[in-house]
Amino acid sequence: MHCKNCNTSLSTESNYCNACGGKIIRNRLTLRNLFEHFGETFLNYDNKFLQTFITLITKPENVIGSYIKGTRKKYVNVINYFALALTITGLEWFILKKYFPESIDLSNLTFGASKNMSNSIFQTIQENMSIVMMLFVPGYGIISRLVFFNRKEFNYTEHIVIFMYILAQLSILGTILNLVGVMTGTSIGQLAYINLPLQILYSAYCLKRLYKLSFTDIVIRTLLFVAIFIFLYIVIVIAILGIMFLIEGPDFFKNIIEAQKAAK
Repeated sequence: MHCKNCNTSLSTESNYCNACGGKIIRNRLTLRNLFEHFGETFLNYDNKFLQTFITLITKPENVIGSYIKGTRKKYVNVINYFALALTITGLEWFILKKYFPESIDLSNLTFGASKNMSNSIFQTIQENMSIVMMLFVPGYGIISRLVFFNRKEFNYTEHIVIFMYILAQLSILGTILNLVGVMTGTSIGQLAYINLPLQILYSAYCLKRLYKLSFTDIVIRTLLFVAIFIFLYIVIVIAILGIMFLIEGPDFFKNIIEAQKAAK
């Protein structure tokens, strides 16, 4: 008998390959064993995904710190967890568009923009969420490194790992919150008032435990993090508007004003 994964010769009594560790499958694929495999992978308390998800809530330093220090088998590694979060987010968007289209309403978050424009921006972000999240990771890593400029426990690359885990966890938690919310008749715009504080508090919670900070210290550094983020956000928006002005000329701002008047 040979391993179907690596072709290593095995004894007939083997249940796992002694070369690659793969499980020996003797039975043909049926619906029953397909669902059994699904249950073992995702629903079993002892599986890596559920263990990683729960520990990232209860003791995030165990998952993130362990990975940075070289422990790679106990929990889902950061790349796989991030990819899984992107998949779950994509599934969430599919469900929202197909079954709860009326919930995609950001009328309470227009901030001067029209409802249609806000919803269009949200839809664009959701459809390109994988790109958006991948862009946020290095950005958050830079901000975090600046906030902890006087601490040497983690370098910039390790801060990227920290925020890959944090953003992945927030995406999964956000998906759960959004789906439960829309099922009870709450719009995505209303849920944003819960999601945003959740993102800030959870990020601060993880960094507090990783750096073993006092309450006062994490509050100060969180406020600094938010201040730097807002500053960079304004700089980026101004830069984008400047580029659009150079491309389209003086009519660019005129068109925006006219679109706002038309929307009203």
